[in-house]
Amino acid sequence: MHKGIYCLVLSTPGVRIRVGALGELFFQSGWYVYVGSALGPGGLSRALRHIRFSRSPGAPRWHIDYLLASPAFVLGTVICARTTERTECLLTGALRGRIIPGFGCSDCSCASHLFHYASDPVPSTREVCRSIGLLPFITRLNTFKVQS
Repeated sequence: MHKGIYCLVLSTPGVRIRVGALGELFFQSGWYVYVGSALGPGGLSRALRHIRFSRSPGAPRWHIDYLLASPAFVLGTVICARTTERTECLLTGALRGRIIPGFGCSDCSCASHLFHYASDPVPSTREVCRSIGLLPFITRLNTFKVQS
């Protein structure tokens, strides 16, 4: 499997969830982009693991698992890009959503790897990937319209 980076795009009507050591967090209505690295031995199959987990949750291992396991979140899109470089922190630094402090970044110095958006972030996330030299490919899984 190719190595790379991925972004999970989730949506929610709004919910309060306990997220491991981060404690109870309130997630506003809207869309969320989670940035992850797939440079390990399984490569981009890490994104497939998240898709499977969202459909049949087990015991959470990472912060994102708490959202994927919640029926209040819908995993709608996965954006992947092949790379052998550590670009997830570069990508998170270029995204313009509202950060969820400390989420998914316990192994780096980023403020967060999860971002909130009021509208569909897929087009802007694709453009940010391109702006840092990545060639993103997009897989749409579900559609979800956030109710205002």
